[in-house]
Amino acid sequence: MKLHTRAVHAGDRKKPGAAVPVTTPIHTASSYFYDRLEDLDRVFAREAEGYCYARYDNPSNAALEAQVASLEGGHGALACSSGMQAVHLALAAALADRPRSILAANALYGATVGLLMNVLEPAGVAVRFVDVCDLESVERALAEQKTGCLLMETISNPLLRVGALDKLAALAHGANATLVVDNTFATPLLLRPLERGAHLVVHSLTKYLAGHGDVLGGAVVSDAEHFEPLRALARTTGPVLGPFESYLAMRGIKTFALRMERQCSNACRVAAWLAGHPSVARVYFPGDGGHPDAVTVRRLFPEGLYGGIVSFELKGAGRDEVFRFMDALRLIVRATSLGDVHSMMLYPVMSSHREVSPKHRERMGIRDNLVRLSVGIEAVEDILADLEQALGSLQPAGA
Repeated sequence: MKLHTRAVHAGDRKKPGAAVPVTTPIHTASSYFYDRLEDLDRVFAREAEGYCYARYDNPSNAALEAQVASLEGGHGALACSSGMQAVHLALAAALADRPRSILAANALYGATVGLLMNVLEPAGVAVRFVDVCDLESVERALAEQKTGCLLMETISNPLLRVGALDKLAALAHGANATLVVDNTFATPLLLRPLERGAHLVVHSLTKYLAGHGDVLGGAVVSDAEHFEPLRALARTTGPVLGPFESYLAMRGIKTFALRMERQCSNACRVAAWLAGHPSVARVYFPGDGGHPDAVTVRRLFPEGLYGGIVSFELKGAGRDEVFRFMDALRLIVRATSLGDVHSMMLYPVMSSHREVSPKHRERMGIRDNLVRLSVGIEAVEDILADLEQALGSLQPAGA
């Protein structure tokens, strides 16, 4: 069954009967009972299918988890209260029976960097950063220390680097390290990391999968080896997504592939247009033939599907000029997120990477003139017109 079809049907209509809801209902119960206590005991013991307590499972959540697991080709999934909760839980499951050491990509979402340095390191987890686009450096780092987990993003935030995931997976397997991949930017439409050797895949459901800016959530998709440790951690720590949020996320996912195709197409047009604008110093986009990872992109991604994010640097701009440019936007929404149906722009120094130190940002290549554009599904001509008039605010009077 093709991905577009699974997105529409997976998870729903699971129980036969005279009248079956076409979409999974919102189940708000916190606990469940059975006619016989023996049946409840078997459910608690996981000897029989069923529900006992919402921290463990919920029919609405279970339907969403089945849907996301189907899209990623995973053994199972866990719906979480946020994308960062999903990252944290995935790392905990990855290190459950391995050395407490993480080799992390040196290009990551700012909150993920904060989780590694401010939460996990003080708790005794060794963290080391490496350029995952440099396979020799990764291999050397894996050999120099006992690494429990290799962490990366399919498409890095916000400079859009693309590591050779299959080759990195081979290195991780050779070092007996768990590979955790944040696939939020790529989505299962572009790449399914588990099929390339990853062990755990993370999504911020808030972004492309739900796609309408009305739900906060995350998901971890697991292979068979890590699924039970993942669920055991969840039953104890309770990172569950609410049933209403699960319903909203599931509804959004049904159209995610259609939206993502349009966003990828629009992003190609926007990136090409920005590359020729005199006020733009540099464009970062995986579909660019001059992208540093172009060979990997062409090998791993379907033709024409390079993601919906375009980052670019404003020529000679500082904070004041970036603010003036973004304040001039009329159609594109100035907001801290991505993947919505509407186009959105973010200033990484102010938001996504605000908590990362200036020196660390500089090492990551995130400069004060960089902005990140999440391209929506609007008519591309309207997106370009808004960029044109906003970039005009940077031109000297009379130019």
